[in-house]
Amino acid sequence: MNRKQRVVILGGGFAGVYTAMYLERALRRRNDFEIVLINKENYFVFQPMLAEVVSGSIGLLDTVSPIRRMLPRTELHVREIETIDTAGQTITTTPGFNLHPKVIDYDHLVVAFGSVTDFRGLRGLPEHAIPFKNLSDALYIRNHVIHVLEEAALEERGSELRRQLLTFVVAGGGFSGVEVVAELNDFVRRVIKNYSQIDDSEIKVVLLHALDRILPELDEKLAIYAQNILAQRGVEVRLQTRLEAATGVEALLADGSRIPTRTLISTVPSSPNPLIDLLQLPKEHGKLKAKATLLVENSNNVWALGDCALVPMNDGGLCPPTAQFAIRQAKTAAHNIVASIRGRAFKKFHFKELGKLGALGHRSAVAQVFGINISGFAAWFLWRTIYLMKLPGWGRRLKVAASWTFDLFLAPELVQLKLTNAQGVSHEHFEPGQEVFHQGDIGDRIYIITSGRAEVIKQEVDREIGLAHLGPGEYFGEMALLNQTTRNATVRCSEAMDVLSIPKREFSALASTLPAMRENFEKVMAKRRSATQIATLAR
Repeated sequence: MNRKQRVVILGGGFAGVYTAMYLERALRRRNDFEIVLINKENYFVFQPMLAEVVSGSIGLLDTVSPIRRMLPRTELHVREIETIDTAGQTITTTPGFNLHPKVIDYDHLVVAFGSVTDFRGLRGLPEHAIPFKNLSDALYIRNHVIHVLEEAALEERGSELRRQLLTFVVAGGGFSGVEVVAELNDFVRRVIKNYSQIDDSEIKVVLLHALDRILPELDEKLAIYAQNILAQRGVEVRLQTRLEAATGVEALLADGSRIPTRTLISTVPSSPNPLIDLLQLPKEHGKLKAKATLLVENSNNVWALGDCALVPMNDGGLCPPTAQFAIRQAKTAAHNIVASIRGRAFKKFHFKELGKLGALGHRSAVAQVFGINISGFAAWFLWRTIYLMKLPGWGRRLKVAASWTFDLFLAPELVQLKLTNAQGVSHEHFEPGQEVFHQGDIGDRIYIITSGRAEVIKQEVDREIGLAHLGPGEYFGEMALLNQTTRNATVRCSEAMDVLSIPKREFSALASTLPAMRENFEKVMAKRRSATQIATLAR
């Protein structure tokens, strides 16, 4: 009966962390409730500066802060969420080392998941597009870009592979897309001075946007200014152009055209976290419908804020999914949770947007503050000043200020961090006419078809011989791996195809551990070899 009420917060973004922060301030006076925050990482990411990690303008850890240090009175659970039971008022998280799930009961639940980049339903994007949402994405993009530059320097000038390697495509012309394409463009054009084999004219950076101008959140004049600045710096801005699909070697556009590339970054589509679907509460467009008090409709103890909530404003509109709104919503939600526990009156959320800021790289930006448009160096200085002061903790601010200062005088780092030794089993997508591998290539992996079809072709001096057609459940590529030779045929996609790709190392481990499996592969290989000989003689 004397148990403290428990407030459980789901999500460690601006909305979740700042709600916990404001709740901790209320605990200073009366220790009558406890706070639990569940997040899959143990750190808070300052999203507005994430693009600068790609270019190296700031250090890898300068945009993140340990949640435990920010919230000393909050119990942190670094886990994924399995289920949310609003009827039983429990949260079940994924198991840890002991393989047992953790069940956490609550009296008040704060849903602050934020949004995710959701590629489901888009051909090839889950397999080949790089999202840009968190620190691991930024680090992966940086390492990948350095890797493709290293490979391009070794390729013959004018080759198709070299063009693919030196073409960088970013989909989405909102703030995230514009900021990452600006930093990526600056970074690549600065560091190629270290590659004597690569000319600046070979670099191609493309920004795709479905609307008639980028940065639709800003005034049209600022958006056009941003487009012109990016174009002057070598970015090809393609408006009214939608990314429809992707393979490992090209981006496919809705108008049927294709862009050969080995680097495709997509900031769209941004969707509500799929965990919202677990809640039996009023929703619209995948988001929870909240009242002005931040309570979810038809609930008296579930609160929703941030990107995953539809929060009404005084003018009848809905709050945009930005950090400045999430932070103010967190303050109102925390006040009302404490008011509910202590029997006080609720407050309604009220906030008028202060402005919008967007960095364009190379000491320029655009800003709309209190209705005033600012661009160029003044906007860039304002962008850095405001976001520097919003960073949590003076230690973090000093680190970032120092990194920015050194960046003015020092060349960007070119170190590629290889954090894993094996790629492991992966999914890949291929479009009709695309070769999975070519006759004579090195055998580095085996493929299992999950959907679609492929044809196997033997290439002679003056002709092609069709050897087989393969469909779902069939595999190919085993001959070169078992015989330690190059590919003896070409496999070409004939119908949009998804495959499981198993690298040589993993396949060899399975084959040596499971003799029966190896024997089965060898029998199939013998049959295919015989069929190849018959087909060749018949022609």
